[in-house]
Amino acid sequence: MKIKPSNLDFKKLANFIDKHFNCNLNEVRYYNSMPALRDGKELYFSHLKFIDTLRKIPKFTVHTRKLQVHSTKEILKEKQDIIDSMELCKNCKPVVKQNILDVIGNVKKKEKGIDIMLAVDLVESAIKNKADILIVLSGDADFTPAMKLAQSNKKEVFSVSLAKGYSRELRENFKFLVLGKNIIMENCLK
Repeated sequence: MKIKPSNLDFKKLANFIDKHFNCNLNEVRYYNSMPALRDGKELYFSHLKFIDTLRKIPKFTVHTRKLQVHSTKEILKEKQDIIDSMELCKNCKPVVKQNILDVIGNVKKKEKGIDIMLAVDLVESAIKNKADILIVLSGDADFTPAMKLAQSNKKEVFSVSLAKGYSRELRENFKFLVLGKNIIMENCLK
């Protein structure tokens, strides 16, 4: 069984993490990107319903940002810049150009800015003494500098992640909790 965010009971998840670290959570902040209506009505409205459900949970604050889309025009320019940087001869350049441009498929969507929002909030919470304990639920090592800054401001910082994709750097630098599938299924599902 694949566990989807819509199958999780986020209140149970927060309580499980709170109990594990014995920290009495005052607030849970959830960060997520939002698809646009043009991404499909079903996806858009199901995601909107999911976010609204989270907003109704006591102590939860939801931070969102629009899902960013790379246009085909941007991708073409990016590929052309790569081709131009290769300094190819006049015979090779058309062949390479054709092969590179042929691989441009669907327009890509990617989450941008959510990690920065979380990192800024993490640092601000530490510096402005908004919290004594900070828990980051992400396996991304990019958060390490912000988390270390919080530690240097005498804050307890914990790391939580799913096993898959959990950065060793986070596990080596912070008290951590690995959320295995069994833990989630036994403690955190609706």
